[in-house]
Amino acid sequence: MISYLKGTVLEKGLTYIILENGGIGYKVFATPEILEASVGDTVAVYTYHKVAEDGQALFAVPDFATLQFFEQLITVSGVGPKVALAILSSGRVDTIKQAIANQDASVFTRISGVGTKTAERIILELKNKVGALEAVSGTAASGDVFDALLSLGYNQKEVREALKRVNATLPSQEQLKEALKILGKA
Repeated sequence: MISYLKGTVLEKGLTYIILENGGIGYKVFATPEILEASVGDTVAVYTYHKVAEDGQALFAVPDFATLQFFEQLITVSGVGPKVALAILSSGRVDTIKQAIANQDASVFTRISGVGTKTAERIILELKNKVGALEAVSGTAASGDVFDALLSLGYNQKEVREALKRVNATLPSQEQLKEALKILGKA
């Protein structure tokens, strides 16, 4: 199984990149954060390798924690790798986990390929796995700040990096100010 790849982006499609490693090009379906890479960039991704009768496919996420959550998502009946990738592409992992903890099905029903029954199944099957701590309001504040920074034109990668350096216990406005200071120096 292929679990990690590091290489050069050869080509890009709408939902995938072709990643060259050791003279071999791997077609990797990826999250928007990974798709932001330009042709010629070196990227490192964690992958889920799906092997089925009709073929193989690689699905990439930016870090190991996201891969672990991706693997939890695909344990839910009706959620395959493409739907799991669409869920991860809809927002931050902590925001998605918070929606599960708060039993907010609307976060999932907005995603193509996820109906009401599947959304309810995701919540039912994963609510005990994501932990009660995901429901704290600090996570919601970070999600709001994340969305605000995206609306200001920053890309997901730089916003994630900035928010890692911001104190999550601060109110949303203070988190936003801190993140803008960090992004201004970048």
